[in-house]
Amino acid sequence: MPGSPHLGRTLRGVTTMRQVPLLMIDLDNTLVDRAAAFLAWAEAFCRDHVPDDEGAVAWLVEADADGYTPRDRLAQTARDRFRLAPNAYAGLVNDLRGGMADYLELDPRVIDALRRARTAGWAVVIVTNGTVEQQHRKLQLTGLDAEVDACVVSEAAGVKKPSPEIFQLAARSAAETLKGAWMVGDSARADIAGAHNLSLHSVWLHRGRPWLEEGFAPTRKADNCQQAIDLATAPRPV
Repeated sequence: MPGSPHLGRTLRGVTTMRQVPLLMIDLDNTLVDRAAAFLAWAEAFCRDHVPDDEGAVAWLVEADADGYTPRDRLAQTARDRFRLAPNAYAGLVNDLRGGMADYLELDPRVIDALRRARTAGWAVVIVTNGTVEQQHRKLQLTGLDAEVDACVVSEAAGVKKPSPEIFQLAARSAAETLKGAWMVGDSARADIAGAHNLSLHSVWLHRGRPWLEEGFAPTRKADNCQQAIDLATAPRPV
């Protein structure tokens, strides 16, 4: 379904149903290290705007909340915190939405793992919450758009993880079913809960954090994205 407004963008057109495994994978802090990119952006921003504020970078990182703070709210609080000019708000919102992507660095081992998975017959679909413009820019800048079969973005889909509908859309975007599918991601409540609600297997990137949720748990845990992909796509007895 290339160009479907419900899916955001299908990166490789597929017109027939294929019985191959489906790997769904999160973008931020899974395929790409968003935390490191935001830190680099914050350091550059503070050097340019508040060089004498020693706590500025730490404040921005905490206020960002790993990307979960809405960009307009963060821009407003940052403008007030740093006493920026009133007209700085719009530019700060745009920078928070797009500028951080310029600092993303894609680990080549992740590309290798994706290519191994697809060579082995897996269809790979990115499932990400966020805006279409912001998330697609990340794919283009990192080259991930050439390494996956499709991408489903919540803004275009009209639903967010962990809603079952976004995972069902992801399967349809690659002309697959959810039978035997795996989900890889760093968010317990979005990625792993979403997989659990559909009785799917999952791999959680722990990022040094303990598992705190009760009532559900990932199938596997991983130290990094490469390992997570390899765990999900490892050959298994029929």
